[in-house]
Formats: sequence, C-alpha cells, structure tokens
Amino acid sequence: MTLKSRLEVLTKDDLVRVHDATLKILRETGVVFHSEEAIEVFKKHGARVENKTVYISREMVDKALATAPRSFRMRARNDKYSVTVGEGFLIQPNVGPVYIQDLDKGRREGTLEDYANIQKLCQASDVVDLVGTIPVDPSDVNSDDKYMLMMYQALKHSEKPVIGFCANTQQVRQQLDMVEIAMGQPGFLLDNHCTAVLVNSLSPLAYAPDTLETMIEYAKRNQVILLAPCIMAGVSGPISLLGTAVLQNTETIAGLVLVQLINPGSPLVYATASTSGYMKEATYAAGTPEAMLINTASLQMGLDFYHLPVRTMSGITHSKTVDCQAGYETMQSLMMGMMSGAHMSVQSLGVLDAIMTTSYEKFVIDEELIRRVRRISQGIDTSDEALAVDVIQEVGHTGTYLSHMSTFEKFRSLWTPTVSDWGNYSDWKDSGSEDVVIRANRKFKQILQSAPDTLLMPEIDKALSKYIDANSK
Repeated sequence: MTLKSRLEVLTKDDLVRVHDATLKILRETGVVFHSEEAIEVFKKHGARVENKTVYISREMVDKALATAPRSFRMRARNDKYSVTVGEGFLIQPNVGPVYIQDLDKGRREGTLEDYANIQKLCQASDVVDLVGTIPVDPSDVNSDDKYMLMMYQALKHSEKPVIGFCANTQQVRQQLDMVEIAMGQPGFLLDNHCTAVLVNSLSPLAYAPDTLETMIEYAKRNQVILLAPCIMAGVSGPISLLGTAVLQNTETIAGLVLVQLINPGSPLVYATASTSGYMKEATYAAGTPEAMLINTASLQMGLDFYHLPVRTMSGITHSKTVDCQAGYETMQSLMMGMMSGAHMSVQSLGVLDAIMTTSYEKFVIDEELIRRVRRISQGIDTSDEALAVDVIQEVGHTGTYLSHMSTFEKFRSLWTPTVSDWGNYSDWKDSGSEDVVIRANRKFKQILQSAPDTLLMPEIDKALSKYIDANSK
C-alpha cells in the first residue's frame, strides 16, 4: 500500500556517469580540508596530500562505502520516540533561520524563549521525529555558551532524538556530553546513536575548520553525521543542474570517506541542500523547481547507487509571509522530496524568506502539509476486499453507501485536515470568516500553553545545570 514508483531524473547509466565523474574529481583535483587532524587521518591511510588538498582514490571510496551503514537506529530518551534512519519520511526542525514571526509581533530576531517554544511544538507534534538543531538562532545569549543553552532547551522540552550544532571542538564536546548526561549512563553514546549533526561543505571542493572539528568529534563518539553540501548552481556550483549534482556528490563522498576512516561503520546520512542561484541578484533561490531537481538526482545517487540513508531539503519558500506563494512553493518541494524517496526532510516546519525566518503559524500549517504528503505516500489499498465488488452489488442501483456497514467500519480511516477549513461557506462566515493563518495562530498558542515546564527528571536537570555552570564563560 505504498506508491508504486518514485520520481527519478537520472537513468542507471547516468548514476554510473556521476559516480565516475566524482572519482575523477576526487583523484585528480582533490578536496581541500582545513584541518591538520583531518589531513593526518588521510595521510595515515595512504592518501596523497599536497598542502591542504587531499586526493582520494577509488579504493578509499570503495572501502568507505562498504563500511557505511545502510540504516541505523537513533535512540531517544523515551524509547517510544526512537526512530530508524533509512526508513519512512522522518521530519526534523529547520536549520538556519535567524528571525521568528507571528501575527501578534511580526518578524523579529529570535530569542532563547522562541527556541524553546519550537522544541515544545516539535515534542507535541505527531509528524516531527527529531528535535534540536537551529529552527531559530537565539540573539539574546552569549555566543560562547549559546550551544549549551540551546541543547539544554532541546533536552528539557523534548524526549525525541536530538540534532546538535556544528561548532568548534570544545563546543561540540559539550553538546555530546550533555546528551550523554541526559541519557543517564556514562559511555552510552559509544554504543548508541543518540544525536546527529548537520554539516555543510565549503563549496566548491573544501571543508571548513569548524565543520571538520564537528565531524571528527561526532565520528569519534559514534554519533550521526548529516553530510549536506549547500551549493547554488551558477554561483558556488556549475550552472548545469547535473554539474551541481556531481559537485554535491563529490563533496559528500569526500566527507563520507573521512568519517569512515575515523570510525568505520560510523552512521551518516547522504543529505542534500543545494539549489539554483537567483541570477538576477546572484543570491540564494528558494522555492525553485530546479532545487529539487538537483536534489532528486543526488537522492538517486545516495539511495540507489550507494545504498545510504538519504535526506533532502523540502518545504522551502522565498515568500516573506504565510500566503499563497508560501503554500505552493512549500508543497512543491515537500511532494518532490517525498516522491524522490528521501528518508528525512529538513526546512519543512514554518520556513519563510529563503530559510531566514521561522513562522509559528506556518509551522502548524506545514504539519498538515506533511500529513498530506505522508498520506499520499501510502498509496491505496489494492486488496480483494478493497475492490468492494460485494458492496457495490449489495447496494445496487438505488441504495446508498452512506449508511452501509462498510462505510461505518472504515470512514475514520479517511484523511481529514487539522487546520484547514472544510465546512460550508455559511458556517465559515458565521464563525468569523477566519483564514487558515488565524486558526494556526490560535492553535500554536494552545499547544504552548499546554506544554509541560520540563520533561527532564529532577536529577538529570540538576546534572545538566551543573555542567552548564561549570563550562560557561
């Protein structure tokens, strides 16, 4: 009872061509790694290195792909929220917005309270599978301590698997330590995948220092790395969509090799985050069909050629407000992401303004859109019972299906909206002619009002607070 086909833009021969092109670039041009520790890892395993440029052989790629897991389990503090990465269509919070927006206060810089609010909404949501990351970047906290404070809020307000933050070595170790404290057992992370982190390469063909420090620490602790080049076709990548897909694949495979050299079998996700440039201004373009075409090609590489868990960016829009444009651009990339076979999706919960803003109201609306695409992905029941021949013959020419027992048995299985209005016009007008944004505004406030103050056990909360105090600057 799932869709019988996926959206594909490359043939099997094309997949081989992209892989061969990737191997050629890795072998002949190489990738720059701005980290002495990373370079030493490559040297130790026989890679040719010139200054900071590492040349990666086919043999190193083959060996790394052989140890990268096809799927893995992410453990939550409450095990009922644990998930298998490599199955289904998992949803994570946004990454990168610096503004928060709602009908009451408009667009403004996000705060730590806003960050905590998004974690509460994620915990309460039946479509959100992972929490943490940066759905809004708090502007009211010390930059040195920001990641500890954000991690604390994610752990305090949710029991789902958590995604951390790309940072320097010390800050990454602090995040990992806090997750381990929350899990309640020293050394727990070495044997369990409990947290993930998103890292972007430095396109074209490079990795930045903080990115590498994050990757190294997560790999050493056996935690999940989401490798996601963020390339703009025509700006930081080739103008051709296939060329940008090749560059994205090359940077991903280079990162994958490093991770597997550090810790063979370390869990990672082949993630995509590229788009085309908005060439009128040479800036980032969100909501473009071409972004998902680039990423669909890359998803095919990760899913069909390398047999890895894959994640895509879907739900993005360039709209500045929750309007028709926000709706059709969001649904466009959500549908393409789901139909391309992605196992995970990011930028799907309230994104506005090319991932600069998270909207509280759009968060609630996007939850419904995700429910829609998940329902579509299930396809239809094709069993003998579903043919309903006996029901059709029993009702005959003049009967009604409304009162038939088969309808009573199954009607609750039909999909219904959670924030859209499906009532008649008169009832809608009599109840105040509210549009969907007003209803979403009321709903997110209700969710926040009913959210518990904390989901941490007192002793865990105390231990985390003590750790933050000891490491704060």
